[in-house]
Amino acid sequence: MNTLAPVSEIMTSDLITVNPEDKLEQVQEIFNKHRIHHVPVVRYKEIVGMISKSDVLYFLRGLTNNSYEKVLNDVRLKNYTAKDIMTKGIAKLSSKDRIAVALEIFKENLFHAIPVVDDGELVGILTTYDIIKKLTERKTNT
Repeated sequence: MNTLAPVSEIMTSDLITVNPEDKLEQVQEIFNKHRIHHVPVVRYKEIVGMISKSDVLYFLRGLTNNSYEKVLNDVRLKNYTAKDIMTKGIAKLSSKDRIAVALEIFKENLFHAIPVVDDGELVGILTTYDIIKKLTERKTNT
């Protein structure tokens, strides 16, 4: 992989997003239906936060077979919104930033997804999975 190439070459641009006011029930449905692990929280095309599948699981940390816990989790999912658990103040990339910049950000932090923003508008997301996918494509083609 050419780490001097722009992140636009490997980012995901077909985005699934949520609004800050969307219920966590909707967020969980998105994770389950689309088999993704990160969803940007967007208000008027501007990213205001990020939610990972781990964030939702941590919020529901009482996951158990106990029927009381299941009811409690259902109530939580229906009453809390994306803005209640989203991570704010997240790192961002430009589509023109080099992949090497993204690798440094991933190396120095504990998150696995970085929104890609041009002129204040969300245009993509780069995940560690995107990078791994690109690396394995190259190995397969060699």
